[in-house]
Amino acid sequence: MPSALVIGGGLAGSEAAWQMARVGIAVDLYEMRPDRRTPAHRTGWLGELVCSNSLKSDADDTASGMLKRELRALGSMILEAADRTAVPAGSALAVDRDRFAEEITRRLQQHPLVRIISREVTRLPAGRPLVVASGPLTSEALAEDLAAQLGQENLFFFDAIAPLIEADSLDESQIFAGSRYGKGAPAYLNCPLDRQQYQRFYDQLVAAETVPLHSFEGDLFFQACLPIEEMARRGPQTLLFGPLRPVGLIDPRTGERPWAVVQLRQDNTQGSIYNMVGCQTRMRQPEQRRVFRLIPGLERARFLRYGSIHRNTYVCAPRLLDPDLSVRGRADLFLAGQITGAEGYVEAAATGLLAGLNAACRLQNRPPVLPPETTLLGSLCRYLATADAEQFQPMNVNFGILPPPGKPIRNKRDRRKWMIRRGLTDLDVWTRKEGLHRRGEPGTIAQKISGLSGSGAKLLREHGQGL
Repeated sequence: MPSALVIGGGLAGSEAAWQMARVGIAVDLYEMRPDRRTPAHRTGWLGELVCSNSLKSDADDTASGMLKRELRALGSMILEAADRTAVPAGSALAVDRDRFAEEITRRLQQHPLVRIISREVTRLPAGRPLVVASGPLTSEALAEDLAAQLGQENLFFFDAIAPLIEADSLDESQIFAGSRYGKGAPAYLNCPLDRQQYQRFYDQLVAAETVPLHSFEGDLFFQACLPIEEMARRGPQTLLFGPLRPVGLIDPRTGERPWAVVQLRQDNTQGSIYNMVGCQTRMRQPEQRRVFRLIPGLERARFLRYGSIHRNTYVCAPRLLDPDLSVRGRADLFLAGQITGAEGYVEAAATGLLAGLNAACRLQNRPPVLPPETTLLGSLCRYLATADAEQFQPMNVNFGILPPPGKPIRNKRDRRKWMIRRGLTDLDVWTRKEGLHRRGEPGTIAQKISGLSGSGAKLLREHGQGL
């Protein structure tokens, strides 16, 4: 039976392993936790989320929502697990993190073709197709080997995670529930600040003591995930147009829009944990308690997890990767997840799905599969392979990476709807042509990729539609 290796049990590695196993490929999935911890993870489960429990918008008219529709159509195990463990979050898809990770772990543990090995990999193994999905917290030893083999200049980046707060430590008399512009259910708790309260918070935030970066780390942050104190140092108005923007929110106690708002997002099914939206930070822990407790409603907040800075390793994809996520000149080596420069949880799962499919293709001596460039999955992978290498930074999916309509469409909403309709139509044609799985429809990806028969076909029938 053909076999492959996957390094990393996050969203990308878990998805890659699942996609290979469901077409009859035996997979050894290496995950160094729980034997070796990272600064951000707290469990040994596969697919553990660390920065947020939100997988962003699930609305049909958003880029994130479009990518989710693509992944559901392709039979993404990560999206199935997310849908099963979702918690209220308005138009966003947010999950109970523990149940989500448990679901992913259970599925892979129970699959007869997946062997989970809790051991750190320090060097890239040879001899079998390999998907490296070691994530933003790639161990130092493996990062050194990657740098030696792929180029030292391609591997630095850092970001931060936001604090978690115990729900019953909040002062509900100062907080109101609501979503901006009243869209969807009131999925957030909002801590309003008047002008004087904001100025006090701002002054203490920019003066707070932070954890110093190591000399080798530099001062590099992904612009979409800046520490809140770094944003504040750009000027007192920065937060008011960023994570603390009050637009679309009315305090029911005053009937007016607050000067600023700190939003809290439910982090688990029980609603006992809340995430401070946009408040990722590298302040020292005593400073986090002092500064964040200046926010109305958080005066007695109990922090279940403090914000922290952590390394985010990624490669300069335009120099290294082909659109099928294989490393140029090394057809058996694939990269997936945030190490490719695809930024975001759903993007990580998406690249894991495609890398897994193409590793399976490689094992069966088949040509690689690549979704149409009119889809977000296809355009994201093409972007990674073709972006300006000198200016390359991690990328979330967005409508800007899609080919524009053939004829100008002035209205932005209409233009996006047109691109979504085009992409999903092209995806449908492509999946039928390639024989790729679509939820609720007969047929399997193995018919085109693996050519399974006998026991392999039986395993596919049992596991191809999900456990």
